[in-house]
Amino acid sequence: MTYEQLLSLQKQGDTKNRLRRDEDETRIGFDVDYDRIIFSRPFRSLQDKTQVIPLSKTDFVHTRLTHSLEVSVVGRSLGRAAGAAILKKYPYLAQEHGYQAQDFGAIVAAACLAHDIGNPPFGHSGEKAIGAYFEFGKGAQYKNEMTAAEWQDLICFEGNANGFHVLCGDRAGVEGGIRLTYATLGAFMKYPKASLPHKPTKEISDKKYGFFQADQAFFEEVAAALGLLRKDREEVAFQRHPLTFLVEAADDICYTIIDFEDGINLGLISEDFALEYLIRLVEDKLDRRKFAQLQSKEDRISYLRAVAIGSLIQDAVQLFLQHESEILAGTFHRSLMEKSKYKAQIDDIIKLSIDKIYRSREVTEKEINGYEIIQTLLDAFITALERQAAGTERNIDTLILRLLPERFQDTSAPLYRRLLSVCHFVSLLTDSNAVRLYQTVKGLSVL
Repeated sequence: MTYEQLLSLQKQGDTKNRLRRDEDETRIGFDVDYDRIIFSRPFRSLQDKTQVIPLSKTDFVHTRLTHSLEVSVVGRSLGRAAGAAILKKYPYLAQEHGYQAQDFGAIVAAACLAHDIGNPPFGHSGEKAIGAYFEFGKGAQYKNEMTAAEWQDLICFEGNANGFHVLCGDRAGVEGGIRLTYATLGAFMKYPKASLPHKPTKEISDKKYGFFQADQAFFEEVAAALGLLRKDREEVAFQRHPLTFLVEAADDICYTIIDFEDGINLGLISEDFALEYLIRLVEDKLDRRKFAQLQSKEDRISYLRAVAIGSLIQDAVQLFLQHESEILAGTFHRSLMEKSKYKAQIDDIIKLSIDKIYRSREVTEKEINGYEIIQTLLDAFITALERQAAGTERNIDTLILRLLPERFQDTSAPLYRRLLSVCHFVSLLTDSNAVRLYQTVKGLSVL
């Protein structure tokens, strides 16, 4: 892979090349990507989507929105630092093409900003609830009417693939969705493969999948334009865009440290435990005199969080540069933080977060509620839409479909696309809107 291709400014539908040296330096195409994501409706909806604690009423807890903003800040730092070193190693990128270190930061920041944009309500349990509806619920009746790959898209509904659709999906009058540069889309694509085969190897890029069958043609167009290396297998699969490793590292750093901080602020993890675990991570960078002067729990935790994130950023950049040649050759198959010198400390923090936060009673109870809400909504809208497609709709179906935006009601589309369309609709709901819609469908809102 070559950076002059990987840093492509091209967008869907372009009829002429976009060259870096021709860009307006006050707002280059990668900056436009960031702005378009920020102003998009799916991004705004992240303000009411679960990061760790569903439907939390406290100001302390991060939503998908605040998490995504923080990941983008970390990603920008990672990208700029790596970019400066890459330009030093490959000076022709600046001399002949005009690329600058901040371009790398802008690409990574934009991809980080969008990294959770396809996640359904109620966190990762929302993905599982959609998949379970088709694998074990009433949706199982449709299995024999589609291909194996289409069925896998549904029973293993994936937020990353859904995010690609949100960013790129065509709508009437809105071809190409948000229309981001191919470089940003490439960095966004953490799992550049189809849903089948499921986890064919232990390579990090095979852990999940990155596009639905409905979006395969454009996915391949982006991969080809960027010069991503195709894997040697029958199904569609590519090696990662190099900057994806930095996007992933930014996310790993933030959820490791900041989810932990949420648990502390909620009282799920005691301050003594928290300080012990964080100090282990930052002891080589800790200013103990400054730390001793901090009087409040919030200030102590905030200081340790800042030092920890700074240390992990430096480590991730060093790891990226150390393995950059392998990454370009498509032979590096692990996340950067798996090789971190702080891995033991990271693992300890994640283990404690799993025990005390992710498996807490509050999270468990709300995830159970989320299953019921999502599967009820899927069943109500799919049943109504399928009866309409067959011409057998009842009055209740007509009423329910009034709650489904018109763009999700193409009854002339194949069954797979109709089902996927309802999944997209449900996935775009905020946590609160999903609850309200559930109450309406179940007749609870008037009781």
